[in-house]
Amino acid sequence: MESFKTSTDVLFVLLGAIMVLAMHAGFAFLEVGTVRRKNQVNALVKILVDFCVSTLLYFFVGYGIAYGVSFFGSATALTQSSGYDLVKFFFLLTFAAAIPAIVSGGIAERARFWPQVAATAMIVGLLYPFFEGMVWNGNFGFQSWMEAQFGHPFHDFAGSIVVHAVGGWIALAAVLLLGARRGRYSRDGGISAHPPSSIPFLALGAWILTVGWFGFNVMSAQKLEGVNGLVAVNSLMAMVGGTLAALIAGRNDPGFTHNGPLAGLVAVCAGSDLMHPLGALVTGAVAGGLFVWMFTLTQNRWKIDDVLGVWPLHGLCGTWGGIAAGIFGTQALGGLGNVSFMSQLVGSVAGVLIALIGGFIIYGLLKTLIGIRLDPEQEHEGADLAIHRISASPERETLW
Repeated sequence: MESFKTSTDVLFVLLGAIMVLAMHAGFAFLEVGTVRRKNQVNALVKILVDFCVSTLLYFFVGYGIAYGVSFFGSATALTQSSGYDLVKFFFLLTFAAAIPAIVSGGIAERARFWPQVAATAMIVGLLYPFFEGMVWNGNFGFQSWMEAQFGHPFHDFAGSIVVHAVGGWIALAAVLLLGARRGRYSRDGGISAHPPSSIPFLALGAWILTVGWFGFNVMSAQKLEGVNGLVAVNSLMAMVGGTLAALIAGRNDPGFTHNGPLAGLVAVCAGSDLMHPLGALVTGAVAGGLFVWMFTLTQNRWKIDDVLGVWPLHGLCGTWGGIAAGIFGTQALGGLGNVSFMSQLVGSVAGVLIALIGGFIIYGLLKTLIGIRLDPEQEHEGADLAIHRISASPERETLW
């Protein structure tokens, strides 16, 4: 029976890893549908290559930094417990690889390819596992200190802060260092609209992400005995709240509407195992409205050209989610308790600071040493032709 239990845990985590792996197709098509047609191929290639580079760096470096585990022993040792440690690595890798996938949407249409690959290596190999280990493995005494100060450790069940906020705040640093796309803002204050190239692709990406998110959240239990239907229903309610709030705040705009469920799901990750479903609904609704408001503000008022709005979506909604776990996770508001508002606030701020400072260091170094932006002619031509020498939908075939 013990062997059977171990095998079911392996299958459980493996299925979660596969579902989150599928989410990377969602990241790809969300970006493909949002960017202009001349940058669609680049979006697809970036997501795939970033995932592969993330795998190598997390396997050889990052996972060891976060958990002190390496895979350089014999295959006999690796297959103990039916290879549970291996599928756990696979599952957590898909989380780590989400960071460059998030950043990709913010820097789309004007970032150079190989410098971004280098940034991915540094983020997934060093920066992300540094904070991941602090929260999910108690490295550097972080969680012990939080518990001693505020009565409870910092709670982030499925990564509102560890994954989403970190990715979103790294992206903000990259976007600010890159600058806006050429022609996006004029000197007289005018704004050139770049509408989504394909609403169907955008919607497809959002749906793939939404479905995969139930593996992202539910399988974060990492053991079959820890699975709880509360996480699934809370994820559902946050998704619904985020969608409807974005629909109303965005005045029926399909781009906002399809990002609404993602905003809600980002926010509920941290406290999805603690909240009452009504608390999850409110958390998601606040996130949906927050995304629309802040996306509009950053694009139109602050002139921050974050193409997919990844800072409002992942950075701000993720930060809200970390704090919301300390509000709606309390027994007074119907939650399960064992959470401290101050722990959630301090832990969330710590994640923001580490991500923002780390993002500026990584992209600042790359900008200084090798440059991170396409030249004006390449940007005008589009990343597809400039980098990959082919467009997503050639208007004519080459005849010999």
